[in-house]
Amino acid sequence: MRKRKEKDSLGYVEIPEEVYFGAQTQRAVNNFPISGLKIHTYMIESYAYIKKAAAQANMQLGALDKRTGNAIVKACDEILAGKLSDNFVVDVFQAGAGTSQHMNMNEVIANRAAEILGSKKGDQSLVSSNDHVNTGQSTNDTYPTAMRISTLCLLNELLPVIEELYISFNLKAKEFRKVVKSGRTHLQDAAPVTLGQEFSGFADVVKQHHRLINESKKELLVLGIGGTAVGTGMNTHPEYAEKITKNLSKLTGLKLKPASNNFSSMQSMYAFTHVSSMVKNFCTDLTKIANDIRLLASGPTSGFYEIILPPVQPGSSIMPGKFNPSMAEMINMVCFQVMGCDYTITLASQAGQLELNVMMPVIAFNILFAFEILKNALKVFNEKCVKGITANEEKCRYYAENSISIITALNPVIGYLKAAEIAEDAVKSGKSIIETIKERNIISKEQLKELQDVLKLTKPSTIEK
Repeated sequence: MRKRKEKDSLGYVEIPEEVYFGAQTQRAVNNFPISGLKIHTYMIESYAYIKKAAAQANMQLGALDKRTGNAIVKACDEILAGKLSDNFVVDVFQAGAGTSQHMNMNEVIANRAAEILGSKKGDQSLVSSNDHVNTGQSTNDTYPTAMRISTLCLLNELLPVIEELYISFNLKAKEFRKVVKSGRTHLQDAAPVTLGQEFSGFADVVKQHHRLINESKKELLVLGIGGTAVGTGMNTHPEYAEKITKNLSKLTGLKLKPASNNFSSMQSMYAFTHVSSMVKNFCTDLTKIANDIRLLASGPTSGFYEIILPPVQPGSSIMPGKFNPSMAEMINMVCFQVMGCDYTITLASQAGQLELNVMMPVIAFNILFAFEILKNALKVFNEKCVKGITANEEKCRYYAENSISIITALNPVIGYLKAAEIAEDAVKSGKSIIETIKERNIISKEQLKELQDVLKLTKPSTIEK
């Protein structure tokens, strides 16, 4: 393999001739062969947007000559077009703050810009990774900015998928509105409900989480870009922060705005812990919904079997004819992983010191990884499970009509204690509530008829004395 030498502040480093990264990236590759996990594509794109917007701002302010600046812009455009992606090679677990990933970006842009200007990779005299590509910038203000933009971009993909899940649950709620079944509390018989009412609960939970997650985005729109190393804006033009933010808004289509206080935006990761917590909370309820679906589909002969899930694969290597709630199980596992990512984000967010949080790379990885797998999982869960759920109406009605808890409707007529006595007798005898009441002859035929209309019992109603 042919090699070239590039120099950084520690000296010369040998680098494969064909790559566009430079000395600092190669040192990071040598120093951190940890996981094999690399930066998310959206972080690469977000950083390319930042470098392009910075070059534009610096050219507008006279801090960067147009020949060099335009070459940098062109190199950024190539990265945004999907080129050079193999050159972003720094492991997720690396030196703090993301300096290695940042310099990976600077070096790739500098070397490609040098080629654009007619030179060759490694010629820092034409385009320097530090002095030109990084003009008016620091890892400490660009990295959290890239985190914000990439998280916003992924959220804008996740939110519509959550909304689609809400729509599917809501449609099922309407489809099942007349499918009466036994309610259950503490996993014991409870008053009748419709399957549609249960699914309307699922739908509304998803809808409310969609709202909360969407509202949490606004904190990510505030950028500390222009703060450079510690928030003071050293080595920038007084108008730089405003101009780069305006350029970034135009490039990304996001309504970004400069932070009122660069120090807080660089010290604190609250915007990330907030949105991550909202997504974690959603996964907490989503886990419960998936568990409910698994429970309602349990059987077919020894469980509830009130709903039937579309089979997606054989469920056993030894038991023929077995089908499992595979999609709901998958959602459970993804939710657990998202919750774990949120815990990592929480720990990393409190681990900053003074002017900087050095744990940003692990925060960036976990928040983007969590949102990516959740987005993908929700799509599959919705398409291959929720949309195909059917009701086992016969089984549902059987449970409703034979539940001891329909006796609850007689509380206003015969009183709680008398109703409890009848329920206990029914359980001991093995007879239904209706049979037991008939034997005792304690209510009128009209009242008995009302009690037998289990669908009516799913709405606000009272059997008259």
